[in-house]
Amino acid sequence: MNIFEAFMTVCFGAAWPFSIYKSYKGKSLEFLIVVIIWYICGITCKIFYNYDNVIFLYLLNFVMVLTDSCLYFRNNLIAKR
Repeated sequence: MNIFEAFMTVCFGAAWPFSIYKSYKGKSLEFLIVVIIWYICGITCKIFYNYDNVIFLYLLNFVMVLTDSCLYFRNNLIAKR
């Protein structure tokens, strides 16, 4: 396990609860798509090339980004009503 990668992922993941909270006001779908692709690439790299415990941080953060994305679509539906 690379300690710097783990710390980077923890710091980046720590921002997502705040981002999810702010999603009630709106957010860029493009931004969320880029971050989802980033996590998919990181998880794929961990699975095929460098499997270690950091994958659990990637998965946790990925779930938070998906939650944030669901809130984006929810907010759009509410705004259209």
